Amino acid sequence: MPDFRTLDSADLRGKRVLVRVDLNVPMDKGEVTDATRIERVVPTIAEIAHKGGRVALLAHFGRPKGGPDKENSLAPVAHALAAKLKMPVAFAADCVGPVATEAVARLKDGEVLLLENTRFHKAEEKNDPAFAAELAKLGDLYVNDAFSAAHRAHASTEGVARLLPAFAGRSMQAELDALGKALESPKRPVVAVVGGAKVSSKLELLGNLVAKVDALVIGGGMANTFLFAQGLGVGKSLCERDLAETARDILAKAQAARCAILLPIDAVVAYHFAANAPSQAYGVDAIPAEGMMLDVGAGSVAKFEASVDQAATIVWNGPLGAFELAGFDAGTVALARHVAKRTKAGKLVSVAGGGDTVAALNHAGVADDFSYVSTAGGAFLEWLEGKALPGVEALRAK
Repeated sequence: MPDFRTLDSADLRGKRVLVRVDLNVPMDKGEVTDATRIERVVPTIAEIAHKGGRVALLAHFGRPKGGPDKENSLAPVAHALAAKLKMPVAFAADCVGPVATEAVARLKDGEVLLLENTRFHKAEEKNDPAFAAELAKLGDLYVNDAFSAAHRAHASTEGVARLLPAFAGRSMQAELDALGKALESPKRPVVAVVGGAKVSSKLELLGNLVAKVDALVIGGGMANTFLFAQGLGVGKSLCERDLAETARDILAKAQAARCAILLPIDAVVAYHFAANAPSQAYGVDAIPAEGMMLDVGAGSVAKFEASVDQAATIVWNGPLGAFELAGFDAGTVALARHVAKRTKAGKLVSVAGGGDTVAALNHAGVADDFSYVSTAGGAFLEWLEGKALPGVEALRAK
C-alpha cells in the first residue's frame, strides 16, 4: 500500500492521536446487537494504546437532526467498546469545545477516550473548515480507521486529515489492501458477481466493471432486466422494462471491452413472493406469464461455478435471488460456498461487500472463508464504481 502512511511509520508514544472509527452499530434498549464494526477497529485502538498513544476517538451515530439528543448519543457504545478492548474507555459529552479539550488533556499514555457524536454539529457534514480546525486542536496525529465513512467528505473524515499528519489504521489498511488486490492490481482472470434487485441502482457499478473484469455474472432481479432486453419474457418478475435500452448499451460496452456477460439460463419460479411458496424451475426462455423468478436455477449455478473455476480473483456485490425468503436462497448459497471452497484451497482471491452481500454470505455460513468481506456498504459500492473516496484521498502520502 505505497500511497498511504500506516501505523508502522507513526511515532505514537505520548502523542494525542485522533482516530476516526465507525461505531454506528445497531442498538436495542441501550445494548449493541451486532458488534462487528466495533470488533473491526479494536486492533487499531489497542495498538496505538499499547505503543503509548493517547487515543481520542471520533465517530458518528444514527441520524441526529444537527443537535445533541439522547437517542443518538455514543455513551452506551463506550461500554461495549470497553468490553471488546478489555480496558477502560472514558467518554466526553462533546467532540469539540471545553468539554472535549479537558477530556483529552486528562488522557495519559495508553488511555482511550470516546468523544460524543460528531454529527451533533451540523458543521461536521458540511466539512466546515473552522469545525475541522477545532477537531484538529485535539490531536497531534490523525488516524482514519473508518473506510465505511470514507466516501463522505466530512470534517472528521476529510477535513482533519488535511490538517494533521494522517495515517491509515489497520482496518482501513486491510480494506485498501484487499480492494487493491481485487481490481487495481488483481491476479487475472477477474470475475465480478453482481446481484440485487435493480439495474438502476448499479448503473455506474456495471459501467465501471465491464472495463475492468474479464467476466461479469449478473443475478438477482437485475438479471431479469437484461433477459427482457434480449427479448425474453419474464412474466411478473421484478424487471425495469424502461431500462432495456440501457441494459443493451451495457452489453455492447462489455462486448467492446471483451468482458463476458453471464446471465441465468434457468430460474426458480413461484407465483407468490413468500417464503416456501410452491415453485418450479424453468428455462429463461419459458417463464410462465404469471410467474416470478425468485432464484437462479441449478443450470445457472453450474454455469456460474464454471466461471469461478476459471477465475483467479472474484469481486462480489449482491445476492443472486430473494435469498431472504426460505426456499429461494439455494442459488446464492451454492455459489457462495463454491467461491469459499476455492478460496480456502488457495486458488482464488475473493473480495465481497455491501449490506445484502454480507447478510447473504453469513446466511451461507462462509463470510469467514472469503479473502476479505467489507462491511462498508456505500463506500464499498462507490469504490467499485471507480469513484475517488474523499476520506481515502486525504490519506495519500503528501
